Amino acid sequence: MADGLAIERGVITQLRAYLAQADLPDDGRLPPERDLSEALGVSRTELRKALTTLESEGQLWRHVGKGTFIGSRPIDTFADIAALAKRTNPAEVMRTRLIIEPEVARAAALTATPLHLSEMTTCIARMREAGTWRQYESWDNRLHRTIAEATQNNLLLGLFDSLNAVRRAVTWGRLRTTPVKPRPDHHSFAEHDMIVASIANRDMGGAAAAMRQHLQSVERKLLDRQSDNVP
Repeated sequence: MADGLAIERGVITQLRAYLAQADLPDDGRLPPERDLSEALGVSRTELRKALTTLESEGQLWRHVGKGTFIGSRPIDTFADIAALAKRTNPAEVMRTRLIIEPEVARAAALTATPLHLSEMTTCIARMREAGTWRQYESWDNRLHRTIAEATQNNLLLGLFDSLNAVRRAVTWGRLRTTPVKPRPDHHSFAEHDMIVASIANRDMGGAAAAMRQHLQSVERKLLDRQSDNVP
């Protein structure tokens, strides 16, 4: 029994480590169970138990027929996130982020634990080390979700996940290819540092202001890219 529990915990640890490093697609979908069990070197039965544990913690969610996704299950707003995405546009998404995420950062400054802060610091470091835009954006997504997790408010986290799912479904254009990764002076690096520093200092107003400034910068850059793609 003890050996079985040790093995189960070991598989869960492996899975957590994999998710922290994996370069997942934009929708956060995990590889099929067969591929994932081979990548981790565990049986599919052991993998399913670990997936079930992480799902119960809100780290993963499953959609029958579509797969397993990182994060908690989005709220089923219009029966399907894809249907909601068709009803909105990038400008609306950014306006909604500007309404919600500064307040998420404000709440996180009050309730973030040392573990949350450590995860935020890791995300920032990985973004600076990213070798591609996709890797950078994966860690960027993880940072923003960790900030939402730090609120310790399940309803707010669910709303954040729903917004994030719509954001991923709404097309801003193809991933950037030049340069192949963010430059060392990329605006988000300093902005992320300011957000996390404010959260760590329990500066609720500063965290909200830093998040708002960051999202306004993102909005300007994305709209600039959109205009560049117009013939």
